[in-house]
Amino acid sequence: MPRSVPVVRRPSLTSQLGFTERIFLRGEDRELATAVDDGLAQVEEGLHREMHFADNLADVTARYLLEAGGKRVRPMLTLLAAQLGDGTNGDVIQAAAAVEITHLASLYHDDVMDDSQMRRGVPSAQFVWGNSVAVLTGDLLFARASKLVSALGERAIQLQADTFERLCLGQLHETIGPREDEDPVEHYIRVLEDKTGSLIAVAAQMGVVFSNAPEEYEQPVVVFGEKIGVAFQLIDDVIDLSSQGVAETGKTPGNDLRAGVATLPVLRLRERAAADAEAAALLDRLERDVIGSAEDGEVTPAAMEAIAALREHDVTRQTLEEAHRWAREAVEALSPLPDGPVKKALVRFADTIVERSS
Repeated sequence: MPRSVPVVRRPSLTSQLGFTERIFLRGEDRELATAVDDGLAQVEEGLHREMHFADNLADVTARYLLEAGGKRVRPMLTLLAAQLGDGTNGDVIQAAAAVEITHLASLYHDDVMDDSQMRRGVPSAQFVWGNSVAVLTGDLLFARASKLVSALGERAIQLQADTFERLCLGQLHETIGPREDEDPVEHYIRVLEDKTGSLIAVAAQMGVVFSNAPEEYEQPVVVFGEKIGVAFQLIDDVIDLSSQGVAETGKTPGNDLRAGVATLPVLRLRERAAADAEAAALLDRLERDVIGSAEDGEVTPAAMEAIAALREHDVTRQTLEEAHRWAREAVEALSPLPDGPVKKALVRFADTIVERSS
């Protein structure tokens, strides 16, 4: 039997837009900030309209994570990139909504694959309704996103199909792990490029395409999106070790590790373990008490101690440094874009991604 559905209080639009406060200098970028804020309000309205289903169960499950909130990072990037062209229009709004629905659909599937119990501070859909309902809900949302994209024409369909393929390949490669002859870190970065970078990249690309911006702006924002997507996930690897817990991050500390996901801090620790006794001892603790322990229920004191030790280890600092390096490379990719408020906002977008704590 499914568990009772938790009450999800829909966050105010103001709280959802709080992410933009760190990206725009309101005095300097007032016109740009207003354009993006107004566009986000339209996207939000469109999301609640498009994610309505006549079937009662589908309507509840499909809107569940939407109602739980979110930063709307991807549609924000679509709207921001659109300011390189004619600005916000109906096609840009529709593209931004389609990208966000695709992202939400992927979360339902990710939580099943990772056996996650929490998402955005609420019990995950698979925890509430079971794996089958969560997977089918994700499929419904992918279908709804495809419907929105199809109305935008062949180019949008191609972009969506290519991105969906990469999302699936990223999840597949994460699931089967690296080959024996493959470097685990390189494999992990490629997974991040597919699972996270591809969708952030297409969000920016659609902003350029559907605002009729110059074609030469496409590749810079695509590279920017790919690289900032990797940085985003590497910061998530560090946040996964946070001592703040569910109240602040929406996740149980070590959630990814407990699900068996070898994040970058662990991969770097494994590299050091062969020649470093202290690293080898910590790795042994993690493999014994944390990694793959999600099915055991609550996090044990031994697991919490091992997670805290990993959080304080040099490999976590190294992960932060690598996230900042990817962000710097993302910013460097923007060099072909014209100087001005949009480029400045994209740079601050990158800074905000790597400075976040949740």
